[in-house]
Amino acid sequence: MRKLKLQVQTTADGYMGGPNGEMDWMHFPWSDDLNAYLDALTKPVDTIVLGRKLAEGFIPSWEARPEGESQETIDWMNDTPKVVVSGSLTESPWKNATVVGGDLAEAIGELKARPGGDIITYGGSTLAQSLIAAGLVDELHLIVNPTAIGTGLPVFPTTGAVQRFQRVDVQPFECGITALCYAPARS
Repeated sequence: MRKLKLQVQTTADGYMGGPNGEMDWMHFPWSDDLNAYLDALTKPVDTIVLGRKLAEGFIPSWEARPEGESQETIDWMNDTPKVVVSGSLTESPWKNATVVGGDLAEAIGELKARPGGDIITYGGSTLAQSLIAAGLVDELHLIVNPTAIGTGLPVFPTTGAVQRFQRVDVQPFECGITALCYAPARS
């Protein structure tokens, strides 16, 4: 079965965005070792899953071929099929993207059961929290920026239940960012 990986930029205090989704706290420039880590993370991936709100900015941004990104990364982002999770869209307004709705666990289960490589999601916050709460994430890649913002969109859902993870890897990078990789602790 395919793995679902969640890769999310986060602050040191656990937020993936400011109160209104601001990302101005992210630490740049990234170092070559961080770029190599992210390239290795996405190498076995052949599907990207996005929430609708994130897709509305993410897909057009990559289609516009952002400056400062390598052609290889731009091509990968544009050429990799995307699945947009939405309760309001019934069809995709974007090329190379399909829309799924309904039961999240069922939709992700069907994706994971298909043949192919790994699946990665970058969120947004509602999707990331829902995936974590439902136990659907196989690898959680927290890209921890050396910044604290005190409030915002938390990575982890408020479920009232303890969620346990096991450490898979920790990678510090020259730019000050640290990647923490966790897997759910399954009994």
